Amino acid sequence: MKQIAMCAALAMGAALAAQADVVVVVSAKSGVSKLEKGLVADLYLGTTKEVPGVGAVQLLASAPPLRDEFYAKVLTKDPSQVKAIWSRLIFSGKGQAPRELGSAADLKAALAANPSAMAYIDKADVDANVKVVFAP
Repeated sequence: MKQIAMCAALAMGAALAAQADVVVVVSAKSGVSKLEKGLVADLYLGTTKEVPGVGAVQLLASAPPLRDEFYAKVLTKDPSQVKAIWSRLIFSGKGQAPRELGSAADLKAALAANPSAMAYIDKADVDANVKVVFAP
């Protein structure tokens, strides 16, 4: 019984260590400087399309597992809930889901090409080309 508890504790520790520090970033050239969690959630859940004082933003998304961690930490939703929300918005013509890109390098290239874009990446991937506007 003691071995089972120890194995469970080790597995939980490994799972926590595997989690990334997800941060929301924009191009270093963007006019966005800092965002609150509520606004980030509203943007990524399609409730709003604009950042006050800046205007419309193009949302970019990471692939799992970082995407799932972002949903849990920032949106407080699981992937099926977010998919259902965006399916409704797309079907009703009220929104377009964030464009998913495969890697942090792809996301940073897209941010560099479009200063009005926003994405979330692992904190370890932050460099001089992007600026962190929200960290959970």
